[in-house]
Amino acid sequence: MERLTRFVLRHRWLVLAGWLAVFFVSAVASSRLAGLLTNRFTLPGTDTRRAEVILEDQFGQRSTGSFTIVVQSAGNAHSLVPEVRAAAQRAAGELPTGRLVAVTPLTEDVVSAQIVSKLEPADSKGHTDDMRAAIGPIPGATVYVTGQAAIEHDLDPVFGNDLIKGELIAIPIALAILVFTFGTLAFLLPFMFALVTIPTTLAIVFVFANFMELSTYLQNLVSLIGLGIAVDYSLLIVYRFREEMRRGASRDDAIVKTMATAGRAVVFSGTAVAIGLAMLLFMPLPFMRGFGVGGLFIPAVSVLAAITFLPVLLSLLGERLDRGRLMPRSWLEHRADHERGFWAALARFIMRYPKLVAGATSGFLLLLTLPFLSLQLGPGSNEGIPRNLEAVQGYDVLTAAVGAGAVAPTNIVVDTGQAGGAGGAAIGTALDTLSRRLQADPEVSAVQFDPDSAQYVDKTGRYLNIEVIGKDDYGKPASLDFVTRLRDDIIPASDFPGSAAVYAGGGPPGGKDFLDLTYSWFPWLLAVVLMATFFLLMRAFRSVVLPLKAIILNLLSIGAAYGLLVVVFKWGAGEWVGLIAYDQIEGWVPVFLFAMLFGLSMDYEVFLVSRMREEWDNGATNEEAIVLGLTKTGRLVTAAGLIMFAAFMGFLAGSIVGLQQFGFGLAAAILIDVTIVRALLVPSAMKLFGKWNWWMPEGLARVVRVEPSPLGEHHPALQPGGR
Repeated sequence: MERLTRFVLRHRWLVLAGWLAVFFVSAVASSRLAGLLTNRFTLPGTDTRRAEVILEDQFGQRSTGSFTIVVQSAGNAHSLVPEVRAAAQRAAGELPTGRLVAVTPLTEDVVSAQIVSKLEPADSKGHTDDMRAAIGPIPGATVYVTGQAAIEHDLDPVFGNDLIKGELIAIPIALAILVFTFGTLAFLLPFMFALVTIPTTLAIVFVFANFMELSTYLQNLVSLIGLGIAVDYSLLIVYRFREEMRRGASRDDAIVKTMATAGRAVVFSGTAVAIGLAMLLFMPLPFMRGFGVGGLFIPAVSVLAAITFLPVLLSLLGERLDRGRLMPRSWLEHRADHERGFWAALARFIMRYPKLVAGATSGFLLLLTLPFLSLQLGPGSNEGIPRNLEAVQGYDVLTAAVGAGAVAPTNIVVDTGQAGGAGGAAIGTALDTLSRRLQADPEVSAVQFDPDSAQYVDKTGRYLNIEVIGKDDYGKPASLDFVTRLRDDIIPASDFPGSAAVYAGGGPPGGKDFLDLTYSWFPWLLAVVLMATFFLLMRAFRSVVLPLKAIILNLLSIGAAYGLLVVVFKWGAGEWVGLIAYDQIEGWVPVFLFAMLFGLSMDYEVFLVSRMREEWDNGATNEEAIVLGLTKTGRLVTAAGLIMFAAFMGFLAGSIVGLQQFGFGLAAAILIDVTIVRALLVPSAMKLFGKWNWWMPEGLARVVRVEPSPLGEHHPALQPGGR
């Protein structure tokens, strides 16, 4: 680090020019990224995907890319059928590959028309407004255009408004904390840092987007994590630079010392963040792998900028910005005094009562984690969304008429094995048995199949499509239980010939396959992340005990966040502040929470414990090292965490239950981590571990290529008469 920093400082103008060139190129590339991103969602290797391919190739439709026109009349709806058919034909003409397949009176006052297409919801939803305009008004009736694509279309502006609302709340709070923490114009450094790292990462994502399926929301993830990392690294490095300057070092020497200490911590911290987020890169779902790309490169780019760009900024602007005080000098001087103040008093209290602090905080976190045992996962639902949207109102009318599963039905796709096989006697007998068993199931509202319709039998006579409308929404437990019965009991008991293949796809099967696919991989990837992080932290801390402690405490804080999700959403404890009570946690939320929180929490752990290790190496006793590390970095870790807490709280201002769950989980875990875990539990546990904190046996030291630290080490604090 010292050699690199001196090289950077010798060529500071060249380094600055290089980063400016990267910024301009990245700005151009990242501006073209949006057109390559998508909301497509596929489940490779599942029955849902196999059914989807057959529906698209043989029937010219996708189970989730269809639209339903719902017409509600105060009089006799049957008389409106011709007019509804004509309106639906006009609407289908506005949808590429769209075609009208059925117009059906559902009740005395409700008629529906089904329009299918080959498009995915991400592509078909953009035609919703044109279809609505083509339909026009129908006298004496209320017309709704609904379906999964229409619901997504109507939700897009809600997402946008929620994001703006959240930013209006979060940004001023985060900015106020940032200004208060820096106390000078140096608070501008994180923004300069982020201005380089975020576009650069998005430019790298742009390259991958030409070859991979990446999600639209990846830009938001990169921006959010990028700004958080910029704040973390800038705080740590600027404060260490100030400390070295107060000791009388020259500007360049202060920067070199800063990078040799705080800069080294940043390298390990960024690697830990990358390991946590890169877990998503190995998930079996394409949309999750896309987030893994961003999660891998934003900390990598940030580390590179921290060890090259930040030293240049400090050398050119550091002292100038620090002279622009935004708070009284006396406040800034009081903060710089590590012997007095809140953190010094807290550290001394913890050292005096370590068992009390460790026991109380551990017990509290375990108590928060207990509700996790009641966690119920779901694939998402149309219930936890605003009800005032046209597509949702149409969905509600459809639900009342035939069942909540009408928008996303189950598609049972049969490949008979040969052209004309649909007319075989064995297939006919199996279909009759299947129909009877389906209609006898308590979850089934209707079974739709017509052997004379091209919607249900393809033109070759080889493939069949049976639509099953459920009574519950596709993501509800009753729907998911039905999929299990369908695949394990109903289809096998229907005795289809051995030459036939039967696949259950569509809404509920897709939800179940998503959960099964995700959580069949998640535990294994989690184990790999924990192992990789353990070896990384062994090298960073030169200890066996400290990495193990860090991993256990991280899991404890994440477990507490999972438990709070159950309390606030499933048990409804957050309703009084506007959070939507819902009995399921959306399946993607725990995975994304772990990936983001594990990395960010390790960020704070590395900052805190690296400083303690440095003080120990300089000859401090175990207790002195803990106290000095906490007093010198505790405020920085807490401020960085509170800024991230404010940013994540912006999600809670929205009206989509999944995003509320995600934002609350992030905010709760970060708040728990920087207050209870890092400020109380880490120092109290390290006090109790004593000299074992720094133990590194010779064999493991060789593996991670560091100096061994046996308990008999000739450390000044361990010798008779030592401090």
